[in-house]
Amino acid sequence: MPGELDKVADQARALREWFRGFVRKHMGRALTPKALQGLSPLNRLLQRDETFSQISRHRHADGDRLELRVLRRWRSPESLLLPIGEILAKFVCEEDFTDVKACEGHNCTLVFADHTRRRGRRWCSMPICGNRAKQAAHRSRLKNKH
Repeated sequence: MPGELDKVADQARALREWFRGFVRKHMGRALTPKALQGLSPLNRLLQRDETFSQISRHRHADGDRLELRVLRRWRSPESLLLPIGEILAKFVCEEDFTDVKACEGHNCTLVFADHTRRRGRRWCSMPICGNRAKQAAHRSRLKNKH
């Protein structure tokens, strides 16, 4: 129906903003069992899932094999949110929140997991936010010289 996908897009944006708030609240320190209370919106979304397993043929270079695949029934436009919810849940369960940082880029709202050796990463993306920050610092130094 017209407008259904717009409604789902609004729900996806609301989910993104809720998750951003959750991550910002907990980033920089380990998640505790108490954090589970804050995950109830995500758990409610995950409870709506209608997945099932199916054995299917998978082609390999050395011949066909059978594999067990997890599939999903797409019964409503809202079910498009389920894969997003799964990814968010995996992030919460598999990522060490002590490594989660906010990008230091001007006006950047992204967060990232810092997996560098010394945990010294400052930007979500060096080619975007990192270069912009370095260019701004360079311009500032030039301006202060004159």
